[in-house]
Amino acid sequence: MKKYIIAAAFIIGTGTIINTAMHSCTTLATSDLGLSIIKRFLLNGIDKGVNIYSNRDAFLQNNMVDKALPKQLREINSMLEKVAPSLVEKERAYIADAAVYTVNISKPILVNAVNSLNAQDVTRIIQGEKGTATLILKEKTSQQLIAAITPKVEEQLNQYGIVRSINTALSGSNLLGSLLGGNKSPVNAGGLSQLASEQLVNGMFNIIEDYEIQNSKSLLGPLGK
Repeated sequence: MKKYIIAAAFIIGTGTIINTAMHSCTTLATSDLGLSIIKRFLLNGIDKGVNIYSNRDAFLQNNMVDKALPKQLREINSMLEKVAPSLVEKERAYIADAAVYTVNISKPILVNAVNSLNAQDVTRIIQGEKGTATLILKEKTSQQLIAAITPKVEEQLNQYGIVRSINTALSGSNLLGSLLGGNKSPVNAGGLSQLASEQLVNGMFNIIEDYEIQNSKSLLGPLGK
């Protein structure tokens, strides 16, 4: 299992360089210095995600967001591609608008969770694989984030009438019934908003995790990793 070992020449916040000799990774990481470094590391990842979510075009072009598409929403879109492909693009655009609309709700929740990290969390990060820091952040905030943004996402989607458009496109065919296991009940507005919210939250964590993995050398550099 790879270890996070913090040593020699860290750059924090404004660019101030802090030099330190090699110490026990656990001792140093759980110190105020180590905790500050890990918090800054995660906050930088959050800032990257927030910048993407604040820009509609950047959101639409980000593959980390696409990877976060829930299975059921992916199935709905696959069926829509057969009968109303333009509606899939509209749906994606409206979810992008919802990302811009809700990012200022998500950011404080994520930042507060980072600031609440403790020595036990940091020890787990040190002893874990790359991506453990993001995993801990996800465990602490995922459900809270979904609960916080879902009403706003639903408000945004209802504004555009996307749920009604989807049901109209799928009505009169067997596609909706096959999606819902033979039940031809229409797509539920709350259900679609929940799926879209899950995509927004998991997409944000994908971006943060990618930042963590791509920049882990700033922590592991002394070992050439």
